[in-house]
Amino acid sequence: MFENKLKKIWAEGRPALNGWLSIGNAFTAEIMAAQGYDSITIDIQHGALDYSSVLPMFQVMRGSGVVPMARVPWREPGIVMKALDAGAMGIICPMINSAEEAAEFVSFMRYPPHGQRSFGPTRATFAYGSYGTAANDQVLALAMIETKAGVENLEAIAATPGLDGIYIGPADLTLGTQDGRLAPGFDREEPEMIEMVRHIQAVCARNGIRACLHCGTPDYAARAIGWGFDLTTVSGDSRLLAAAAGASVASWRKLVGDHVKAATTGEY
Repeated sequence: MFENKLKKIWAEGRPALNGWLSIGNAFTAEIMAAQGYDSITIDIQHGALDYSSVLPMFQVMRGSGVVPMARVPWREPGIVMKALDAGAMGIICPMINSAEEAAEFVSFMRYPPHGQRSFGPTRATFAYGSYGTAANDQVLALAMIETKAGVENLEAIAATPGLDGIYIGPADLTLGTQDGRLAPGFDREEPEMIEMVRHIQAVCARNGIRACLHCGTPDYAARAIGWGFDLTTVSGDSRLLAAAAGASVASWRKLVGDHVKAATTGEY
């Protein structure tokens, strides 16, 4: 059975770095997976992709040894189980609002008697060799807390048997708890949001589960690790591509403008 390297990293007391894929393309996934991330998550919820993209993306990521994960669109058994069968070693599930919803999500992740996952690991069998009920101990169930109800029920959610951790998406957490006072976005600096994010981490620590945070920059991600977070995601493929392309274009326009000015003024 394939060992989930995230569990090994955490057992050694080290934090993990997660990458994020929103572009439905195997080559993009291969490039990202080769950059040294500990895990890579395919965003099936909001990404520009579907299952026909997800499968080859998982396939090309295998060569890097990165831990493959997926954020599913919703708390729905079909897509959770299908992502696991495709080879996901961790599932991030959005909009968990209660302990009952968390328990239901966990049940989709594991084979009986610990859950209700249907057996048929079509690709996972070939990717990992022996794949059976031992997968119950390797796959990670990460619940997203994004609403007022989720925050209010945080203690009960974190105590859910079989839940491995909580993954915070700051944009939805802000939308869901601030009544429209704050615009959505990453890397929150508002005192009330930092307090909430750190409170969620503390509750995770008390319950012996992992705290994970989606970040926009390495600087903020490093701060979060200092707060006690076990995993941070830093940006993602589409944002990184846009940032690098934008910086390249801006640099070209400045340099060309300088040359044109110099040629015009005879300063060469």
